[in-house]
Amino acid sequence: MHGLGLEGYDPDSQQEAAVAFSITVERGEQRIAEHRHRKGQLILALKGAITCEVENARWMVPPHHAMWLPGLVPHSNRATENAALYFLFVEPWAVVMPDYCCTLKISPLVRELIVTLAARSPSERRTPASRRLTQVLFDELPDQPQMHLQLPVSAHPKIRQMVESMENSPQARQTLGQWAQVFAMSERNLARLVVRETGLSFRRWRAQMQLILALRLLISGHSVQHIAQALGYDSTTAFITMFKKGLGQTPGRYLSSL
Repeated sequence: MHGLGLEGYDPDSQQEAAVAFSITVERGEQRIAEHRHRKGQLILALKGAITCEVENARWMVPPHHAMWLPGLVPHSNRATENAALYFLFVEPWAVVMPDYCCTLKISPLVRELIVTLAARSPSERRTPASRRLTQVLFDELPDQPQMHLQLPVSAHPKIRQMVESMENSPQARQTLGQWAQVFAMSERNLARLVVRETGLSFRRWRAQMQLILALRLLISGHSVQHIAQALGYDSTTAFITMFKKGLGQTPGRYLSSL
């Protein structure tokens, strides 16, 4: 499939325990509006990235990672230009997976199993050989390590306004005090609101947002210097320090490991 046009496709109508297919985004960012399905879904990025939004969080899926979505969870997706993605739909009874959304670092074996199954026709998916490959996939999937690439959000209008502003004008890097002035409230009350709605302090929450934005720009091919400027950092070194604190390695090393 090309683009993210999945209209008319019903994964729940498929009889197999697992159904996989690939998607290529050719031009510009592509979006899938909010939807849900009975089957669980794994969204694997091989190139580019995809952002998934559920009720209380936004998740970033960089290359060689995947987003796990349990069945019946409403979600929307946004993929970067030139992204190469694989969607795997899994029956709830077929494999024990987390009952919550999470980002997984996908091993080469699991990646190739998904790619292989996605290349098979409906009739080929029903062969004993394909069933054996699917079972190996089910044996491996629960062991994929989880990564912390989510931004907690909520439906609270002040939280939504901050998220939209940070996405549209990340270079502003507004402080808690500046946001308190925007909302005509005290810093203390705003700090409490952020913790109550997201579970994180404002500083940690803003840093997580910037990390997700940085990953999106890095994967799209922008230089570290450009990203540091785009996110409003005084120096490239300060940006690299933030990135390393969040992901445990520098942007260059992280990109080379993908």
